[in-house]
Amino acid sequence: MSTGLRWGILATGGIARSFARDLIDAGHTVAAVGSRAPGAAAAFAAEFGIPTAHGSYEQLAADPGVDVIYVATPHPAHLDAALLAIAGGKHVLVEKPFTLNAAQAARIAEAAAAAGVVAMEAMWTRFLPHMVQLRALLAAGAIGEVRTVIADHTQALPTDPAHRLQNPALGGGALLDLGIYPVSFAVDVLGLPTAVQAHASRTPTGVDRQTAILLEHEGGRQSVLHCALDTAGSNRAVVLGTHGALELDRVWYTPTTVTRYDREWNVVEQLRPAVSGRGMQFQAAELERRVSGAAPSSLPIDETVAIMAVLDQVRALIGLRYPGE
Repeated sequence: MSTGLRWGILATGGIARSFARDLIDAGHTVAAVGSRAPGAAAAFAAEFGIPTAHGSYEQLAADPGVDVIYVATPHPAHLDAALLAIAGGKHVLVEKPFTLNAAQAARIAEAAAAAGVVAMEAMWTRFLPHMVQLRALLAAGAIGEVRTVIADHTQALPTDPAHRLQNPALGGGALLDLGIYPVSFAVDVLGLPTAVQAHASRTPTGVDRQTAILLEHEGGRQSVLHCALDTAGSNRAVVLGTHGALELDRVWYTPTTVTRYDREWNVVEQLRPAVSGRGMQFQAAELERRVSGAAPSSLPIDETVAIMAVLDQVRALIGLRYPGE
């Protein structure tokens, strides 16, 4: 349930529309929207019945009728947008990947701490009900000692060289847009890695077309992860344990079924919580709980910064650098 915080939405693209729809349907208050194009802000506000439309990000950040801002720009603009919102005294929910790199993520974390506001990554998958159930099963020892995570995120996305995903200057490539999901999942289940290996192949524009990642975690546990932007795969995930396995059905990072198997891969149980809409409202509820001083988040800001550092390591191994780094 909403705690009454008033949300502002910064940018008006497709992900902002999905978020606004789920937020409003779940009973949260969306008070304003901001865009660098006044017409886009006005159209967005009219579409969702939002009372205030701002023709700049600065106006949104300064709006006294807004408590928290959802940053929905492409990720190269996340740093500036988040710092602008924080300077306006707003809590921030920043789309994933949180930033281009760990140094930028740390800047947002430090600014939020200094301002006394909450900053959180909009890794919406973390907060979906089936992920909550998966963590509960693991904590209860349902599959014994957890040894391995296997997950992929592969899609057939635009191959036009002019598209943002193909442009290094805009943070393009499979890793930051898609690979962030399985990396974050692996860290959620097994903790931060103690060692990182990675291999990639490139597009003609120089970004990673596909990247394979092997993470080693404490105790010799492993994660086997893959992302690709021009081949659509099964997009399933599995957690292997000494007494069984938990499989997340296609598409694992959206609301889906969790199946528990025994050691012989006989089905023990299947769980699929009911979810309305796309499921983006759960991350908003999590941020509101954090603002109200509730229990610590399953994705604290220091973990977000550390995950960005893992992606930095992967990029170093595959030789992917963005202009200006």
